[in-house]
Amino acid sequence: MNLINLENVAKAYGPKPLLDGVSLGLDDGDRVGVVGRNGGGKSTLVSVLARETEPDGGRVTHARGLRLGYLTQRDEFAADATVRSVVLGDRAEHEWAGDTRVREILGGLLAGLDLDAPLAGMSGGERRRVALARLLVPESDLLILDEPTNHLDIEAIDWLARHLKGRRVALLVVTHDRWFLDEVTERTWEVVDGRVERYEGGYSAYVLAKAERSRIAAATEAKRQNLLRKELAWLRRGPQARTSKPKFRVDAAQALIADEPPLRDSVELTRFATARLGKTVYDVEDVTVRVGEGEAARDIFERMTWRLGPGDRVGLVGVNGSGKSTLLRLLDGSVKPVSGKVVRGKTVQLAHLSQNLEELDPSRRVLESVEEIQRRITVGKREWTASQLLERLGFQGDRQWTPVGDLSGGERRRLQVLRLLMGEPNVLLLDEPTNDLDIETLTEVEDLLDGWPGTLVVVSHDRYFLERITDHVVALLGDGRVSLLPGGVDEYLERRAAGTAPTREAAAPAPPAPPKGGQDWKARKELDRLERRLDKLAKQEAELHEQLAAHATDYAKLQELDGRLREIQAESAQVEEEWLMLAEDVG
Repeated sequence: MNLINLENVAKAYGPKPLLDGVSLGLDDGDRVGVVGRNGGGKSTLVSVLARETEPDGGRVTHARGLRLGYLTQRDEFAADATVRSVVLGDRAEHEWAGDTRVREILGGLLAGLDLDAPLAGMSGGERRRVALARLLVPESDLLILDEPTNHLDIEAIDWLARHLKGRRVALLVVTHDRWFLDEVTERTWEVVDGRVERYEGGYSAYVLAKAERSRIAAATEAKRQNLLRKELAWLRRGPQARTSKPKFRVDAAQALIADEPPLRDSVELTRFATARLGKTVYDVEDVTVRVGEGEAARDIFERMTWRLGPGDRVGLVGVNGSGKSTLLRLLDGSVKPVSGKVVRGKTVQLAHLSQNLEELDPSRRVLESVEEIQRRITVGKREWTASQLLERLGFQGDRQWTPVGDLSGGERRRLQVLRLLMGEPNVLLLDEPTNDLDIETLTEVEDLLDGWPGTLVVVSHDRYFLERITDHVVALLGDGRVSLLPGGVDEYLERRAAGTAPTREAAAPAPPAPPKGGQDWKARKELDRLERRLDKLAKQEAELHEQLAAHATDYAKLQELDGRLREIQAESAQVEEEWLMLAEDVG
């Protein structure tokens, strides 16, 4: 059933159209992720779909009686609102307490919050949890979520993904969290230049499709192609969970990037880092750190010992308030231990990106604010000018001469990252570096950091970014120590679930799986047939690409081959959809 339909919709703010003649629809059961540059029109698109914003032209149609839940980027509540009044309204306690789904939401999002607590004075993360709980408690036909993971920690993001995957509801999500996109979405919309480009599959399938399209137009898209191929190399080499894609998808990605070199030459980077840093970077020895005064004082770290070596790339995880930012401030010297010592290498040149945007002269131009640090830097084996790096991070042409005071929050964040790198530090501390950055900018930052030789400590709720640019993960688990996690973020979530299970509301047990019927073997046989058909179509498509290259100057032949290629691609998409639907039923 069609839930929402857009017909030739246009919307502009100023001279540049954000949506230009867009026609698309959302159906019952759709799970769509929306990606694109900051300021490219993602939030405008979802606001128009939700009928919160009127288009300049075209028509928006909602199904009769549509139950729509819409989460905006801003969490707004009445001045006297409490958690209970926002999430549960006037519902009697016996009514909601007897509802397993409501109990699961309260336990998953609001554990540790008093239902009668006022929202005034709560942190951004707590307010976001309340806003999500308010959205998820009612039954809905469609949920539209604009940056739902903002201010959430890794644990809350993991819970939200599992909840949405288990809920029978159509979903439209705008987020820069690529792990979350891959977990909860099955289609991708890219908002670019006023259009909405549509792709089948979640984020990893979208990257593959973009890389395939880029390969066809390699001459004009060489730079973008290289980044996407590198992104695919990460998808292949990432955690095992990310490889649980349909076999033909994995095979296609493997073939595309068979000759792609490793993301980072770890041996070479370590050699450079050791040359720049020596053997000692940071030795934290038997350190105790106390916060607060009097009766409110507590030890965040107690007799902690930890070593950072040259070339270490460390991801730091822990619940909000566990001391992640405090640990970074301990390393930069702004927090002093009450006992123990922090030994810092003599050659350490430290740069610390904090969560708070540093004050920049609003009258300075963007390029000037970077060149005042340095005009050129060397990253890995390549030299970059300030202007070239600005262009890589989205400041094109005249945008480099924009006054800093006119920049958005995301643009200021990009500028702050670049100013840090221009100082050529050999130790980087990054506290939530992905805040306000779009996916394209994130891939550029990741690519720059791949060639950066030094020691890196990253605190981030963006699981994809964390796993992408670091080599191992450590956690603050509330015992006053730093714990190495060989199993990465997955191990952290398992430990947290085991440690907090008694204090959380127990989720409803999963219904028993239906017994396999006599039709199961037929379904599996059909899956095998579809996979063989997809393999055959893939070979035909590859042959046609070779023929297209061979007849590049024969216009008539190119038209004929292109027609056949489109037919094969259409059939392949149809067979793939049948495979996905059947695979879901078989489990």
